[in-house]
Amino acid sequence: MQYSDKVMDHFMNPRNVGEIEDASASGTVGNAKCGDIMKVDLKIEDNVIVDAKFKTFGCGSAIATSSMATEMIIGKTVEEALSITNKAVAEALDGLPPIKMHCSLLAEQAVKAAIKEYYEKTGRLNDENKALFDMLEEDPH
Repeated sequence: MQYSDKVMDHFMNPRNVGEIEDASASGTVGNAKCGDIMKVDLKIEDNVIVDAKFKTFGCGSAIATSSMATEMIIGKTVEEALSITNKAVAEALDGLPPIKMHCSLLAEQAVKAAIKEYYEKTGRLNDENKALFDMLEEDPH
């Protein structure tokens, strides 16, 4: 299996590893079939993600996609972060092998799970935006 230099860099030197003690919200997702588990913590101020950290138990692709996803959302508004897709994460890493695309989907879901918790905590979860989080209930395999 061939990985891009960016995937290898984010695997060997992951960005934003760890936890945020006073996180505004956290999201944890996992995939029972492949065993990958991702947790993303967000620090949100004035609707902007000022910090994001992750802890991932999984393969190199899972770690690389978690790292890239946190890089992509820091400095973005919550709504901008919600629009980041697994394909955008994979493209930012210069591609993933097809058998590893589920890792980028887990990264997208972890970010969305954290934002969903933020919406719940701040009373912003409503019928209009609930559909944005429906994918969290589905198994990507």
